[in-house]
Amino acid sequence: MKRIGVLGLQGAYAKHLAILQQLDVQAVDVRKGEDLEKCHGLIIPGGESTTMTKLINEIDMHDALLKFSVDRPVFGTCAGMILMATKVDDDRVETLNLLDIEVERNAYGRQIDSFIDELDVTTNGHPFSMRGIFIRAPRIKNIGDEVEVLASVNGEPVLVQQGHHMAAAFHPELTGETRIHNYFSTLKGEMSLA
Repeated sequence: MKRIGVLGLQGAYAKHLAILQQLDVQAVDVRKGEDLEKCHGLIIPGGESTTMTKLINEIDMHDALLKFSVDRPVFGTCAGMILMATKVDDDRVETLNLLDIEVERNAYGRQIDSFIDELDVTTNGHPFSMRGIFIRAPRIKNIGDEVEVLASVNGEPVLVQQGHHMAAAFHPELTGETRIHNYFSTLKGEMSLA
């Protein structure tokens, strides 16, 4: 059975674990670098990107995340997407440089400006619609040539993929929607675990 980890340091990690438990995967609560060794993929949840940076550095996990991501898939939602970007508008965030995107933190406004929008998503050539919940959401300002847009809002990308990594500006774990997580669970890196 495939094992998908969720970085459980801060943020909405419990909701991701609950969604994964509905799928044919084993959900792993990742709290330290050694936990990554038993995972086929990793979800970095929403939360607060500067706090997550601080916590990752406090437990000396940054290099373990980089090593993991070379050959195994990573999916970041909201703050997780910020951490995966190559460029962020806040020097306090230490990114992992996994996706060739430039991100602006909290670009859709404060908590009071949170919103829900209908999204048209395409994964593996299969289109479907779902609700996207945006909470203090980051905005993707620029994307590199190798980044594929899987969903947009008003012409702006909100779900992207590059190789075996993907990221969402919204929170698919908050709608009870399993199709995004299920698609992520099918992504393969260059390494497979027994």
